[in-house]
Amino acid sequence: MSPAPGEPDTDPTSDAVARAMARALALGESVRGTTSPNPPVGAVILDAAGRQVGEGATQPPGGPHAEVMALRQAGDRARGGTAVVTLEPCAHHGRTPPCADALVRAGIAAVRFAVADPHPLGAGGGEVLRSSGVDVAEGLLADQVSGGPLRAWLHVTRTGRPHVTWKYAASLDGRVAAADRTSRWISGPRSRAEVHAMRAAADAIVVGTGTVRADDPWLTVRTSEGELASRRPLRVVVGTGEIGDSARVLDDAAPTLRARTRDPRQVLALLAERDVVDVLLEGGPTLAGAFVRAGAVDRIVAYVAPILLGQGPVALGPSGVSTITEAHQWRVEGVTMTGRDVRISAVPATGQGGG
Repeated sequence: MSPAPGEPDTDPTSDAVARAMARALALGESVRGTTSPNPPVGAVILDAAGRQVGEGATQPPGGPHAEVMALRQAGDRARGGTAVVTLEPCAHHGRTPPCADALVRAGIAAVRFAVADPHPLGAGGGEVLRSSGVDVAEGLLADQVSGGPLRAWLHVTRTGRPHVTWKYAASLDGRVAAADRTSRWISGPRSRAEVHAMRAAADAIVVGTGTVRADDPWLTVRTSEGELASRRPLRVVVGTGEIGDSARVLDDAAPTLRARTRDPRQVLALLAERDVVDVLLEGGPTLAGAFVRAGAVDRIVAYVAPILLGQGPVALGPSGVSTITEAHQWRVEGVTMTGRDVRISAVPATGQGGG
């Protein structure tokens, strides 16, 4: 229901607020991969009549948060209006002052956020706002936000370890390469473009030494024209084997970390020390099996191509399953067509990570 002329649009179910939250979600998604260890948050400011007057997203570490960016754009028009934010405004003074205080100073009358902040330092912004007389409500588009731009950040905040997405491409019969080990290209061009978008949103891309020796991947982000993109996620090579000084992952196109261990948990601990939040696992069957066996895969994105190979390596190596009752259980959260391929997204059935 729309407000009467001149009345604030603070109803959390109103069309204007719903549109604002959808926009805030998109803003958060647009900066995913650039804000770690901070969350990729989006914010929209509505004036007292429900008109959008400001928007913003979290800037790289040390820069303003989404709410401050949106308030700067809104200026005096924010007074008496509504702030619509994907994450509860922070209440602590870190690299930047508390966003809850900034909203109060701006004269915001109502705040609508999608997801409560689980961080022990940042939480409590909602109560700060309420104690200052601000009308606060939460939950609008919470599932889309927590399963979208904030998925990895919420995971690392709650568990203390980076979020891992295992991405692979396979044939209909589950092969990731032919019998002669050739694999380019199993998936189609649209799927490959999506993978580069996933890389651009990640903090780190992880492979094993076997994949480096077999395929010599570059593990960079490229544009639709095939040019090197500005985003440079950390390239991580896992394993104790040697890969040779000429390997492309050792060039200066992006930073590279050699994780000389076979233990996925040790790898993730090293990445956590570097403030890595979102990990894209692109290794072969052996590394994927090790991560699944360790309970260190939080999401699977599989591109299944409409081809049959009959022979060749399968997508997943040994993962600790010897009988059907030990199978790792997953829940499919989405199935879409990507060009000729089928894209399947799945999360652990338990909701706790790791299958």
